[in-house]
Formats: sequence, structure tokens, C-alpha cells
Amino acid sequence: MKILVIEDDRTTGPCVTSGLRQEGYTVDLVGNGREGLLQATTTDYDILVLDRMLPGLDGLTVIKTLRGAGNKTPAIMLTALSGVDDRIEGLEAGADDYLVKPFAFGELAARVAALARRPGYQTQETTLRAGDLEMDLVHHRVTRAGVEINLLPREFTLLEHLLRRKGRVQTRTMLLEAVWDITFDPQTNVVETHISRLRAKVDKPFERELIETVRGAGYRIVG
Repeated sequence: MKILVIEDDRTTGPCVTSGLRQEGYTVDLVGNGREGLLQATTTDYDILVLDRMLPGLDGLTVIKTLRGAGNKTPAIMLTALSGVDDRIEGLEAGADDYLVKPFAFGELAARVAALARRPGYQTQETTLRAGDLEMDLVHHRVTRAGVEINLLPREFTLLEHLLRRKGRVQTRTMLLEAVWDITFDPQTNVVETHISRLRAKVDKPFERELIETVRGAGYRIVG
């Protein structure tokens, strides 16, 4: 399941993102309302978690704009405003749930899980594909041309990230943040090493290469 977190607080945003990733979700984090709105309208997400008070556009405006455009992605609004009228305003704007700061991460995780269990909730596809490569997210299994490929946990996460963004270049920085939860450049070759290992398992035994290096930019899955 893929979640977009829109939170400008430099402590809350990374903490929520890290916690949700540890719960097994794929998570993107953006720090302002305008960027969040753009991300939510150009990428498919299963759940949105957004702060009410955001730079650029406030959370209420983001939700209203999305709902007005027909985007029905379930949304949990985070806010320091605890009044009944504030909660009503958030829900009337289109939020599905409302969580007052400060909150325990466990409660947020429970609310995310509850949204995912709602009747009519459309889960994200459980199989990712690129050419003859298939990733079964339910059984944690990868095959290519019918041949099973054994991946280490980090290799699986890296491949999943690339498959979910098939055709789109992922920079080294993007991969460090999404796969290793590193928000700074540690000046190591961890990305390059894991890409090389993935290629050895996913590409080299087969006729066609699916993992492409875009010089000066990053990597992407083609097919």
C-alpha cells in the first residue's frame, strides 16, 4: 500500500514516514501544500496523511481541491487544532479521519489500517510487472520468464520501488531516502552496489535488460 505524507514539521514528517515504512508501507513525504497537491494528482496513492497547517496551500484547501477534482483517496488530517468546530471543518472539507497533535504513532498506524479495511476500499495491485518480470507482493515472490528469483529483503524493496515507478528515473537521493530511509548523502556506494546485485539476478541471466542507467540522472525500470 502506498501512502503520501504531506507534513512540513521537520520532526513529525520524517518520524511518521519512517514509522509507516517500518509497518511495511511505501511512503512518499513532501513538505508543503502545493507540492503535496501536485504529487497527489500525478501519482496514485492509497491513503493521504496531511497536516492542516501547511506552507503554500493549507491542508483544507488541498483536500477540497482533490475532492473537487474527483480524487477520492482516503485522507487522515493531522492538526494541533482540537476544537469540535475545527474537526467538523476538516471532515466537511473531505477528510476521512482527523487526528489531533500530539499523537502516538500507534494510533496513527491503527487509523491507517482502519481506512484500508473500509468496505469498498480499493487496494493497490498486488502484482507489479515490467516485461516478463513479475513481483508478487502478497507472497513476496519475484519471477522472470517463469523463473523464480531469490532476492534479499533490501533488494526486494529496491526492486519494488523501481517497479512502482516504472519508466520514471529515480535519482540516487530518491533511492537512499525511499529504500534506506537516509535523508542525506552518506558518500557511500550502497545504491550502486545494490543495483549491481539486482542486475546480476534480474537482468544478466536473461536476454533483455530491464534496469536502465540514465547517465547523470539515476536509474529506472523499462518494459
